Amino acid sequence: MWLDERVVTLFKRNLQPTLTYWSVFFSFGLCIAFLGPTLLDLRCQTQSSLQQITWVFFSQQFCLLLGSCLGGVFKRTLKQSLVVLFVSTLVISLVFSIIPFCHDVVVLAVVMAVAGLAMGCIDTISNMRLVKIYQKDSAIFLQALHFFVGFGALLSPLIADSFLSETNCIQSNSTVTSNLGHIRNTLVSHHPRNLSHYELPLSGLVITRVSYAFWIMALINLPVPIAVFLLLYKEGMVPCCARKSSSLLKADELAMEIHGAHKEDGHHSSQKSGFSESVEESGHEDFFSCFQSKNFRGAPFSYFAVHVTGALVLFMSDGIVGEYSGFVYTYAAEKPLSMEHKKAGFLPSLFWAFITLGRLIAIPVSYKAKPATMIFVSLTGVLVTFLLLLLFTSYSTIFLFVGTALLGLFLSSIFPSMLAYTEDILNYKGCATTVLVTGAGIGEMVLQMMVGSIIQEQGSYSFLVCGTIFGCLAFSFYVVLLVFHRLHLRPSAELSSQPAVMDESSISYQR
Repeated sequence: MWLDERVVTLFKRNLQPTLTYWSVFFSFGLCIAFLGPTLLDLRCQTQSSLQQITWVFFSQQFCLLLGSCLGGVFKRTLKQSLVVLFVSTLVISLVFSIIPFCHDVVVLAVVMAVAGLAMGCIDTISNMRLVKIYQKDSAIFLQALHFFVGFGALLSPLIADSFLSETNCIQSNSTVTSNLGHIRNTLVSHHPRNLSHYELPLSGLVITRVSYAFWIMALINLPVPIAVFLLLYKEGMVPCCARKSSSLLKADELAMEIHGAHKEDGHHSSQKSGFSESVEESGHEDFFSCFQSKNFRGAPFSYFAVHVTGALVLFMSDGIVGEYSGFVYTYAAEKPLSMEHKKAGFLPSLFWAFITLGRLIAIPVSYKAKPATMIFVSLTGVLVTFLLLLLFTSYSTIFLFVGTALLGLFLSSIFPSMLAYTEDILNYKGCATTVLVTGAGIGEMVLQMMVGSIIQEQGSYSFLVCGTIFGCLAFSFYVVLLVFHRLHLRPSAELSSQPAVMDESSISYQR
């Protein structure tokens, strides 16, 4: 077997929680990808303009970021984590069910904001729980976790496609014939002004079947909150069905006892041990608590720098994912390429398909390769692919398809690998998960807005130039992270040369 017995045993021991967290991330992916394809039908349902309906994108993305920041508030204990995951996944099913009844664009935006909050909590808590369970073996399980979000993101547009309107779904005497496929692929979040030249009717007979797509997705998602509830029941956390605490809950209690014992025995340790205890006591805090002064008292500068540089790498890499998936169609359909709309429409789907495929491939690869190596290869591949796209796309549109596929493969494993690598540097006692998830979310939101503005002012050719610059910055920040990793390890070497005997808590901040 390609997995050793220790990892297999660990997986079997945590089979139910692991499968539950994977299914929760499938729910996350299902919810994150449906809005783009269905937005024109939702415009008809709410009888709103294109400029108004695209702000629904913003409400979801902004609240997803907010949920990622605040998710740490609810993950200090296993019970809080599972209760929040249960509520969040149930909210997503309810959102799918309620959307067909939202006939006002403001109500729809509020509903999508609630979905965004639920998705943000899922993102932070699921990553955190898997890291806590598997720690140094978490890389392979994180790769699988992010495969499921890609699988969900692929499935929801496929479900919706059968129910999308092929003609203007608001029938009126002044109906304007438009290429809906082109408009649908041009819809980009946060840039409603890009759509001002499209005129579609705002009143008339509404004919759309998109409600069936949402109800199907609600049913598909329903087993996920059930799975979380079963895990709650197994852990004896359902008030009406109390059971003895199982191994997962006991593991949390044992960890708390060990941390308490370290605190009692740590009075004779050095100043660095004081930092260690404060980190252990705080654990994985929410985004805002991470940067309280108490968590950095006595900490080496490298501890803070690892958090920041790791988040900056994901700020750039996830920003590339957002801007490339959002604007590759625009780049292909406009001059100088002027690709036909149907052909250009395959590019975003191809990109996400190869991201999902890359995450599937990364599951076995991550068992053999170190996360640091995988990140280096991925970032190098992203940079080289952008350079090749700049050189050859103008000569052959075929290479745009090849480059899009390669870019999806290289970008696919950066986030889970970076999460595993950074948590390993910090010995699983920092705030890496919360900081990295938040940094990635901000990057995806901000860089997409930035590139949209640049394309509007400078032209579509700037699309690949921006991607190349972001790729260079991501690679540069990763090199800086490697330097800070070595600096973070240096205190360990210095302490090991001292003859004094120190307990485990006094050096627990080191790798």
